[in-house]
Amino acid sequence: MIDLSGKKRVVIKVGTSNIAHKTGNINIRRVENLVRVIADIQGSGREVIFVTSGAISVGMARMNIQSRPSDTTGKQACAAIGQSALMNIYDNEFAKYNRTVAQILMTRDVISNRERRQNVKNTLERLLAMGVIPIINANDTVSLEELDFDENDTLSAMVARLAEAHLLIMFTDVDGLYDKNPAEPGAKLIPVVERVTQEMIHAAAGKGTELSSGGMVTKLEAAVLAKEDGIPSVILNGERLEILYDLFENKAVCTVFV
Repeated sequence: MIDLSGKKRVVIKVGTSNIAHKTGNINIRRVENLVRVIADIQGSGREVIFVTSGAISVGMARMNIQSRPSDTTGKQACAAIGQSALMNIYDNEFAKYNRTVAQILMTRDVISNRERRQNVKNTLERLLAMGVIPIINANDTVSLEELDFDENDTLSAMVARLAEAHLLIMFTDVDGLYDKNPAEPGAKLIPVVERVTQEMIHAAAGKGTELSSGGMVTKLEAAVLAKEDGIPSVILNGERLEILYDLFENKAVCTVFV
């Protein structure tokens, strides 16, 4: 297994299912634990960029909307409501550990435009130099449907490349990539992946939870994107967030893309 103990600049991505109940309401205990671990990881000398999902789900819960809107405007409205609530929670929780956070909302055209991309890169560098934890989400409120990121897995890989990160970490609700559906008998975890194949993508097809918009396929695509810049990726289970400590001690049960 690749040695991850020396990776200093890391991008950590969590999905909606990692931070919210099935109702869409924030899982307070999970978020408190997540913030505590990230703050501690940063305190160990690492630079952390945090990519989060969840704005639409939190907005739905705030407005007592039971099912995810099918129209773009409805999603944008929920994102607008949920994003401020989400950042308020993160700001308050990180403040408990004397950590300062900064919000960055991104659209795909920011990545594709050279000047905007450089501006974001410069901002990230300055924030990290100041000891700030950037919290990044897709700017769903102003995004047009054709500009949306397929899922925040894609966003996290683009951010990792933009920041010249040393490692991309993506949380999910299973231990990593399996050779078939992990719910099926005999499914085996693949600990190390050197090349993502079409067979892997086919086996990973399917969405995660009802709250999420992606699944394992988008994580494989993100790993491929990160690999283009020589950045290793990890998929691991967000049920026990202390697994981050195991990861940097090379003891985590997970899948590493080298």
